[in-house]
Amino acid sequence: MQVMMPKPQRSSKEIEAVREDILGHAMDLIVQEGFNSFSMRKLAARLGIAAKTIYNYYRNQDELYLCILTKGFEQLYAAFDRAVRTSPSPSAQLEAAIRAYVAFGLDNPHIYNLMFTWHVPKYNDYVGTPMEKAAYRELTTAFKCSDLFMGVIGACLEKKSGAAEDVLRFEMIQVWSQMHGYVSGVNNTLLDYMHETPMALKERAIARLVANTKHALQAIDRPNA
Repeated sequence: MQVMMPKPQRSSKEIEAVREDILGHAMDLIVQEGFNSFSMRKLAARLGIAAKTIYNYYRNQDELYLCILTKGFEQLYAAFDRAVRTSPSPSAQLEAAIRAYVAFGLDNPHIYNLMFTWHVPKYNDYVGTPMEKAAYRELTTAFKCSDLFMGVIGACLEKKSGAAEDVLRFEMIQVWSQMHGYVSGVNNTLLDYMHETPMALKERAIARLVANTKHALQAIDRPNA
């Protein structure tokens, strides 16, 4: 009688590779089908595996979605961190961070839309559910990005009398709103109706945003201005 040998267990590296492959296909499917039409059954069909196999790597559809978001914010944070670390001064760091954000948004339109544009579940939607911990991990990763950007703005104000956190946060929101406006306008093709080549506006848009931000920061001369 032939003895059936148990299958060797996958290494942690192999498991992570499978998880990454599932994430990539899930992102592609969400882009094609839309978030509300996405399902594990459709993902399994795309991967050519049984749906139950996916549950060996992800607890459910929500965990898979939250992992996609977390990965996106990890990539954005890494781009910010590289930009800041390789810039010689706070002023240069500000411009580099803005450039890094715009580049991320334009180079990764699908994950960007999921992170910032589409109406999809957020952390508050998961509070009190089994997915709260995974949602909190995604939220804190996102906050790392905004905190780093606020740190850059604070460094630009180092010679001032000091700025309260609400001032730094307001300036960060102002900068983000303008960056997001341009990136989302390009990604959703809205700017195609306003300009024949929206991408050609990128350098001018960044230069104007950097100049406006520096001007706004220079006007802050007291903590609660």
